[in-house]
Amino acid sequence: MNVPFYGHVRQYHNIKAEIDSKISEVLESGQYVLGPMLKKFEGELKDYFGSKYAIGVGNGTDAIWLVLMALGVGPGDEVITHPNTFFATAEAAWIAGAKVVFVDCDPLTKCIDPSKIEAAITKKTKAIIPVHLYGQCADMPAIRKIADKHKLFVIEDNAQAIDAKGDTFKQGELSDAVATSFIIQKNLGCFGDGGAVFTNNPQIDGIVRKLRSHGSLKRDHHSFGFNSRLDDIQAGVLSAKLKHITKWSDQRIQHAARLDKGLKGVKNLTLPYAKPGYRHVFHLYVVETKDPSRRDECLKFLNDNGVDAKTHYSIAIHKQEGFPWNKEYSIVGSVANAERNAASCISLPMFPELTNDEIDCTIEKVLEWDSKA
Repeated sequence: MNVPFYGHVRQYHNIKAEIDSKISEVLESGQYVLGPMLKKFEGELKDYFGSKYAIGVGNGTDAIWLVLMALGVGPGDEVITHPNTFFATAEAAWIAGAKVVFVDCDPLTKCIDPSKIEAAITKKTKAIIPVHLYGQCADMPAIRKIADKHKLFVIEDNAQAIDAKGDTFKQGELSDAVATSFIIQKNLGCFGDGGAVFTNNPQIDGIVRKLRSHGSLKRDHHSFGFNSRLDDIQAGVLSAKLKHITKWSDQRIQHAARLDKGLKGVKNLTLPYAKPGYRHVFHLYVVETKDPSRRDECLKFLNDNGVDAKTHYSIAIHKQEGFPWNKEYSIVGSVANAERNAASCISLPMFPELTNDEIDCTIEKVLEWDSKA
């Protein structure tokens, strides 16, 4: 049996009539950019998310970057985040002109470690960007407390965590804005690139809406801005999918529980940690080899035996080569947990449409490698 990593086509087939109807509605409307479907989806999105505003933008990177610009974060400022996540989180701050300051992740959740943040704060610090990694929220109450003490902005990167929440908070309640991605791999994914900003701040809403469309809210009236709009066809796809997202998250959680049970006795791997009381929606199900030097061996074994496992993210951001901003970051303290996570991580197949047979096959192959390791 071959176990795929992605279930995009299966998902499309399951709700094909709903998606095709939305796309047809957009095509027949003749309005494909900043049209009625986008407006409708933004309304559905803010209602689902419980925020006052939702703004569709071109992608998740732009979502973070445009929020930073709306908050006035730019050259001479510093932004704190952690390095064991996708490159775009730091890239967005660099695009805005800010310096990125990396601190370590929590050894269990792999999200930013709040206990490491305060030591990294300087007079130049303007914002903290916690990433809700793999589908689990960072410790937002602790982060908000630090931000309030030092008068800092907080921007949640929830590109991997639509529908996740903490035991005492929902996303957006303890931050200035939430930035998300709708690229096809995400739990709520369109058929290309897409993103959104959620906020309760009318100033952020107004500025991001202008910035996404050449500084314009009215025809022929422009100020400084960019071209970063979620098009109506993608908004239609997302509108069709949004009402299924809670069910799909529940299926991911069930799949993770089956994997946890089947892999409980592994000797050479560490299984994902779900913080008690938090809703972890398992955008990714990430195991770690206890010996990082064996990660590639395990990954190859799984791939060679029909399990399409992958890595997220095998090179920490501060170890990436070739980007022009490599002098515009600093590291405060050790980032050993983040570096170990990058060196040892393996993402097993995880999507709602996985079958029990496919999950059991994955378990079987992981246990086979583990028994020989």
